[in-house]
Amino acid sequence: MVKIRIPNKKMKNTSTTKTAKSWKKIISLPVIVVVSAFVIGGSVYHVAHADTIQEQINALQNENANNQSVVDQLQNQAASYEDAIRLLNSQIASLQAQINDNLATQSALQTQIQEKQAQLEQQKRALGEDIKSIYVNGKMSTVEMLATSQDLSHFVDAETYRGAVQTKIQSTLNEIAKIQGQLKSQKDQVEVLLQTQKNQQSQIVSAQQEQSKLLAMNESQQSTYNQKLKGNQSKIEELQRKQAALNAQGSSRVTISGDERGGSCDAGNGNGGYRLASGGSGDVCDAPKDSILDWAGIENRECTSYAYWYFKRVLGNSDFSARGDAKMWVDTSNYPVHDWPKVGAIGVKTAGTYGHVTIVQAVGPTTWKGVSVPAGQVLTSEMNSDFTGKFSYMLRDIVSMQYIYK
Repeated sequence: MVKIRIPNKKMKNTSTTKTAKSWKKIISLPVIVVVSAFVIGGSVYHVAHADTIQEQINALQNENANNQSVVDQLQNQAASYEDAIRLLNSQIASLQAQINDNLATQSALQTQIQEKQAQLEQQKRALGEDIKSIYVNGKMSTVEMLATSQDLSHFVDAETYRGAVQTKIQSTLNEIAKIQGQLKSQKDQVEVLLQTQKNQQSQIVSAQQEQSKLLAMNESQQSTYNQKLKGNQSKIEELQRKQAALNAQGSSRVTISGDERGGSCDAGNGNGGYRLASGGSGDVCDAPKDSILDWAGIENRECTSYAYWYFKRVLGNSDFSARGDAKMWVDTSNYPVHDWPKVGAIGVKTAGTYGHVTIVQAVGPTTWKGVSVPAGQVLTSEMNSDFTGKFSYMLRDIVSMQYIYK
């Protein structure tokens, strides 16, 4: 049912009692039905298709692992698209700022052109008067100007004035041409720059739209795979419920009055002291299941982490070792394996791909902490039998498990 990775430096061949050998003979008989049953002490223990259920769970988990890998890749790809979009948006904003500056420059130039145009109109009117004066005076010859002048100085002043007016006319015309040329050149440059920037902005907007399109496609793909993950997870949960039902066959939950309580792994029956098993590495009982490793390097709140800790630390079997999933302990344990229990033994259910392990607290017929244990049954302490990571006490049929002890 749960995986475990415990280093095993020394492996011994599994040994069995005489009773175990007889059971092996029974088990080795040809199987002609998918589901059979043992009747012990009035209880019915079913041997069901746990392997098939776990194989389906494994297949769905593998598919989800592949789907999650694709989602992770899509998320990385989406991050690249988002970075590209942010960069393009920054470039668009930068170009827009430049365009706004150039539009302001264009507007300022237009204002200057209008101001210069008004000045030119004013100068034109003034020049018109000057030209009229020159034209009128120009009808007179030099002799006539000299004859009509009051004196020589008046003649000189008039001649000088006419020359000055002519010079002013030429200078003003030159200035007008120069200003008009400068303003036109600046305006042409701004218009070319604006067109270039608008073209660049259009290209960047097109690129940004393409990136947004790719991002939308990516998010659609992520949604598809996330739906697959969600659907598979629902199937896994359903299969786990079926597996938990198999684990519960031949058993019933009991409550021990006054037992130690506390911690998230407490299902109303205490925690068996498991929360003290962290060895300073964290509270393995309160942490979410499989979120941390306990003192032995096993995922917390699994049946294997509890049984391994209790058998070695609480019961003092310090030289014990086993490796692999729970069901593999009957093959990898360095302690003998038996078909009949004793108090303190590790009970191993081998149904399913992972199996399940427990600690035997009492062997019936007896009474343990106020609980009557019938003949043919054992009372066990265990964890995660129903995939919740909770601690519990159970009455189980003896024949439903094999037992590890010296």
